Amino acid sequence: MKNFLFVASLVSSVLIAGCSSNPVPASGNTTVSSSPAPSAVSAGPSSPAYHVVRHIPVGGEGGWDYATADGPSHRLFLSHGNHVVVVDSSSGALVGDIPKTEGVHGIAIARDLHRGFVSNGRTSTVTIFDLDSLKVLDEVKTSGQRPDAIIFDPASSRVFTFNAGGENATAIDAATGSIAGTVALGGKPEFAVADGQGHVYVNIEDTSEIATIDSKALTVLSRWKLAPCEGPSGLAMDRASRRLFSGCGNKVMAVSDPDGGRVVTTVPIGEGVDANAFDAASGLAFSSNGADGTLTVVRASSPDHYEVVATVPTQRGARTMALDESTHHIFLPTAQFGPPPPATTERPHPRPTIMPGTFEIVEVAP
Repeated sequence: MKNFLFVASLVSSVLIAGCSSNPVPASGNTTVSSSPAPSAVSAGPSSPAYHVVRHIPVGGEGGWDYATADGPSHRLFLSHGNHVVVVDSSSGALVGDIPKTEGVHGIAIARDLHRGFVSNGRTSTVTIFDLDSLKVLDEVKTSGQRPDAIIFDPASSRVFTFNAGGENATAIDAATGSIAGTVALGGKPEFAVADGQGHVYVNIEDTSEIATIDSKALTVLSRWKLAPCEGPSGLAMDRASRRLFSGCGNKVMAVSDPDGGRVVTTVPIGEGVDANAFDAASGLAFSSNGADGTLTVVRASSPDHYEVVATVPTQRGARTMALDESTHHIFLPTAQFGPPPPATTERPHPRPTIMPGTFEIVEVAP
């Protein structure tokens, strides 16, 4: 996951963010705030009018990364500091916690196995937990340093971590927790997605390309450049139409054909993307843009022609998201920010500080 600084755009808004008239309660308070939602702009005539419907306070301290929605259980799994917070997506109540996930990045779910998996970047481990009780079952050492993104591939019944420090992926047998193998990727991996047919696609951030992994043989089958996309991070897939959506650091979404290994087109998005999603029921693709606090909504206007149909105001810092395909609601974690600490030789461009107790979820719905 990208370490977005948001410095240039965020510092200018820090005082506004820090003086919000709708502060978030501290951790443990499950009251759902209902501040007025901003309206979507540039909405297409036949597209759902996505807008903010709720702010869910979570509280606590520390940063965040990926969020995962489990529609059948109505649960949201949120990486936060050194633990995973579990929220009931219907009521907004905090219903559980998975502790001691040092440097947590992401959460993957294997529903048929009743298991969940957490990537812990600081300890280079994966925490395995029971999906029903949330009890920790095991901890597995990854074969690469600093595991970041994590996904479950149903075709191989394996969990894949994408290791920023090792420039590789670790495959873990989801049933046994044993290491199945390691795949060298030749660059820094970001997010990945499985097509359900034995292929895993992963963005390679520093080479601006996508690599295709055979999830059973654990080999790289192909790779292709995403130009003009630069620095891809978020990734989603339309499995029916066989299209991939990469969120890029130069404010475009690259739509590519994995079977042909080519970029089909690009569409403009906001600044600071770190996640993408695709809703199969509506046929819409999404980009969460944390630096300017927007959600870009994209649809196919005709085969291989895509257009932006809405730009939805969310909140600065809301760079990752989880899509609940059962409700079509999107959940974006963020917080309020204070001024950055003074610059030092070691940290010449310090990030704005996260204000304690302000971690929340911005819920967007059609």
